[in-house]
Amino acid sequence: MTRTALVTGANQGLGFALAQGLAARLAPEDVVLLTGRDAGRVAAAATRVADDPATRSRVEGHVLDVSDADAVARFGDRLGAVDIVLSNAVGPLQPDRPQAEQADVFLDVANGGTHAVLRSFGPILRPGGRLIIVASSLGTLGHLPEALRPRFDGVSLADVEKAVEDWRSAIHAGTAQEQGWPEWINVPSKVAQVAAMRAVAAERRDRDLAEGTLVAAVCPGMVDTRASRPWFTEYSHAQPPDQAARAVLDLVLGDFDPQTYGELVRFGSVRPWHAGNPSLHKELIN
Repeated sequence: MTRTALVTGANQGLGFALAQGLAARLAPEDVVLLTGRDAGRVAAAATRVADDPATRSRVEGHVLDVSDADAVARFGDRLGAVDIVLSNAVGPLQPDRPQAEQADVFLDVANGGTHAVLRSFGPILRPGGRLIIVASSLGTLGHLPEALRPRFDGVSLADVEKAVEDWRSAIHAGTAQEQGWPEWINVPSKVAQVAAMRAVAAERRDRDLAEGTLVAAVCPGMVDTRASRPWFTEYSHAQPPDQAARAVLDLVLGDFDPQTYGELVRFGSVRPWHAGNPSLHKELIN
């Protein structure tokens, strides 16, 4: 049977490496859908993957803005069914600009995009498929102050969406830090991504486990990309995107492990949901 794999945010960086890796490891009858917001970049990236000598499967470039939930829903309707979904799109975030100025675009892509992918592609995921949210080790609940944790723990996807919108409003009102939200917006954003995945996984767990279908989040580790480089001065431990993609694809294409279902996975190991410390990320913004 032909398998369909979709990667969001696949123009460059880790997303491109994920699409390239899938195209090399899937069968010739399979298809990889490389998606992004810019038509020219999508076309160029798809051509690069298709022309790679290691590529085995068919590659198609498609424009998809994950911040547009209606567009994501229409794309899902056109597909009808999908076997692999890698939700990787992330909005730009620069350390030299006030984060309040960047919050809307960042949250629309990272969190709105995650919600749209889960809502639109989850229902059309074939039995035995894989729906993976690319997140971060900062996505564990313990990275939030204790008072905020109930907003993301054991809740529904709608509850996560409401928490994100309340946080967005607090950012614009200038009350986010007063309410306890971390200064670095990447932290609650990643927690919300993992919480959204966990909410969807909790609803479909029994059926998915019976069918060998995996819904999970992944932390690819520190990756040297255009988006991450402005935030770090020490890159000795950073992985090139193709190396980081391998561990993610091993999870996606490997045997189904029920222990990873509904969890955040880093290099094949589950990161405990309640792990983390609100003080550990502060050095990244000081």
